[in-house]
Amino acid sequence: MNTSSSAWQQALNEGFSDLHSLCQHLQIDPQQLPLLDNFRQFPLKVPRQFVDCMEPGNPDDPLLRQILPLQQELLTYPGYHDDPVGDLNAVAAAGVIHKYHGRILLITTGACAVHCRYCFRRNFPYGEQQLSTQKQQQALAFIQQHQEISEVILSGGDPLLLNDSKLGQLITDLSGIAHLKRIRIHSRVPVVLPSRITPELLDLLTARDKKIILVLHSNHANELSDLVASACLALQQRQISLLNQSVLLRAVNDDAESLRQLSEKLFSLGVLPYYLHQLDQARGTAHFAVDDATASHLITELRSTLPGYLVPKLVREQAGAAYKLNLC
Repeated sequence: MNTSSSAWQQALNEGFSDLHSLCQHLQIDPQQLPLLDNFRQFPLKVPRQFVDCMEPGNPDDPLLRQILPLQQELLTYPGYHDDPVGDLNAVAAAGVIHKYHGRILLITTGACAVHCRYCFRRNFPYGEQQLSTQKQQQALAFIQQHQEISEVILSGGDPLLLNDSKLGQLITDLSGIAHLKRIRIHSRVPVVLPSRITPELLDLLTARDKKIILVLHSNHANELSDLVASACLALQQRQISLLNQSVLLRAVNDDAESLRQLSEKLFSLGVLPYYLHQLDQARGTAHFAVDDATASHLITELRSTLPGYLVPKLVREQAGAAYKLNLC
């Protein structure tokens, strides 16, 4: 019998990486879709726990659309390129991105549990930038030397795909830096692979005195299964603050009712809606774009039906800006 600490890794390994197997599982005829034949540079990857939330027989399922390689990815558009938010110009040390005052981001790994087709780092040079053992020590030294840094953001890839030993050591090392107040973790894993939220993971996240904030990445209410609800409850019981950020995506969540249902469902799970991001213009993602006027109108509609604390901030990340830009 698998222990909880190994079961999630097995579940990750048993996910779908073959397009035709996925279509067969979902009872969808591949001929119905303009599928991309060659996507080796950014391969299909999706856990079964996420696929279980999709509607069989529906080629337009909003969750399926997020992970399905389509021919539209080959189209080129002005302004879409490999580094849309200026990550590489903000590299302060290997694996360290320093854009905003008082906080830095660590590229902990290049691995993700799911390959979202709209990903802004789909073309990121992880081999050069993700933290190795040596680079991690350099990153820690950088933080030690900069007393103004009060918050570290663990990103990637997905930091919750680090094994417990590596993640635990990183959190222990960060917790030893006196001027740090918070450790923020950005992760899609609790949504797409909720079995990763094990007792062992909860223990290492709460073993130190630094405040832990976990920012989930969920785009549609249908993603929030009973397994995700259980994971969120377990995190809350350990006093981990839960926020959510979404990306506004055409034909996924670009209507007020979908966004309203997402905010309501998130809050019912103890998660506060935080950001609704306009699409970062990464090469191969333009078919997901929603124009700013439509985005602003959607937020206006949400404000008319939801209390203010359930309306996420509509933002865009702009390369070189000192903060995320509010759009309405």
